[in-house]
Amino acid sequence: SSGINAEYGETEPGLLPISGKVFPSTTTGEEVQLDVCARNLWSPLAKAFADVRVFHSQASTKSISAMYRAHEMEKKRKYNSRVINVEKATFTPLVFSTSGDMGKEATTFYKRVAERVANKTLQR
Repeated sequence: SSGINAEYGETEPGLLPISGKVFPSTTTGEEVQLDVCARNLWSPLAKAFADVRVFHSQASTKSISAMYRAHEMEKKRKYNSRVINVEKATFTPLVFSTSGDMGKEATTFYKRVAERVANKTLQR
């Protein structure tokens, strides 16, 4: 279901139509939804999209860091070009394991969210 609107964010936002443009290995469906969209995360007024993936860390013989990276790269192949070129925004894959840890990009994303929340709290 389309999302909960907040002052600067939205859950499950739909993406703009691509109008016949071709982006190699990018998801092109008109009904594509990412999990989160926020403004002012990385820079003032800029939109930032994120999409979540949770994987079972015991399901592979790869190292845990290789699994996180593979899942992050798969999400980026699927959405990054479209988000950058059509939405004029940034994209961050938020990858988590069932063991409770998160990938490098998710860690960076949540540190930035925490920083922004702390700055807002101090401004009050």
